[in-house]
Amino acid sequence: MQSIIPEKLKFGDEIRVIAPSRSMSILSKETVNIATKRLEKLGFKVSFGKNIYSEFDKNYGCGSIKERIEDLHEAFLDKNIKAVLTAIGGFNSNQILDYINYDLIKNNPKIICGFSDITALLNAIYAKTGLVTYYGPHYSSFGMEVGFDYTLEYFKKIFMSDKKDSNEILIENSKVWSDDLWFLDQKNRKFIDNTGLEVINQGFAEGTIIGGNLCTLNLLQGTEFMPLQDNNIILMIEEDNFAGKEFFREFDRNLQSLLHCYKNKNKKISGIIIGRAQVNCNMNFEKWKIMIDNNSELANIPVVINADFGHTTPIFTFPIGGCAYINNNKIKIKDI
Repeated sequence: MQSIIPEKLKFGDEIRVIAPSRSMSILSKETVNIATKRLEKLGFKVSFGKNIYSEFDKNYGCGSIKERIEDLHEAFLDKNIKAVLTAIGGFNSNQILDYINYDLIKNNPKIICGFSDITALLNAIYAKTGLVTYYGPHYSSFGMEVGFDYTLEYFKKIFMSDKKDSNEILIENSKVWSDDLWFLDQKNRKFIDNTGLEVINQGFAEGTIIGGNLCTLNLLQGTEFMPLQDNNIILMIEEDNFAGKEFFREFDRNLQSLLHCYKNKNKKISGIIIGRAQVNCNMNFEKWKIMIDNNSELANIPVVINADFGHTTPIFTFPIGGCAYINNNKIKIKDI
């Protein structure tokens, strides 16, 4: 399947916000106002799917499958919309995968960007259509007052390039990072000095990027929505702190499951880039090394940890279906 690269954004383009996972009702008015004004300051028009505040049941906290599909399809059908941002993550974007008209998306390609639970949607779209999708900030992320500069810088680098075919983007380390609940207190943020990327296994590799949130990606195993069309794969994976003190064991078994999946399909994993773990996951270099060294399948491929993506802030944006290049502690990405 040939990859499809959506057009870059230009001044005056319209961005549509949809909620394929959790409802946007969880966002404060302050966050919504800041996010909209920031995107408008960049020169974009912002519009919203008509069902973004819908919650069909309190146990799910999101719109019905029909409502979420309606907003997704309308966003891709509307010729004025040039990019789709997800409102926020959640738990169940995989509910809608069977109901998506993938031909509609393939015939109306455009940017779609989000992270966390949106991993299922992004990888399914790439698997079914070849459209390159993007693991990066939600609409809600733009509501962050302080500490957003790095995230914005890489959003602009990947989506607002003057060139139709973007050059390779060198991923530099953020200077500081945070794991605080920024949306609860925008004024008193806590930042940590960033020690940067760390190399578990040295080496050079290049390949097609597949990834996102690890446990969410694994939900696609055994389905038609798992991206298996590429043979030379760079896994870019991260996990949140949901497992708490069991993070090490949970990440390890989820990683092993993913490796089994690709090995079973005779697909080569050329390298792994792991996003920074949250503070209460209690991870460090020694633990990551034990995990990687314990798996003989990873012995001869480069593995890098503490990249600026995942559930800490700030984050860079990367293309699922794009290319990654690893050279020890240097990472470059591009759409093709």
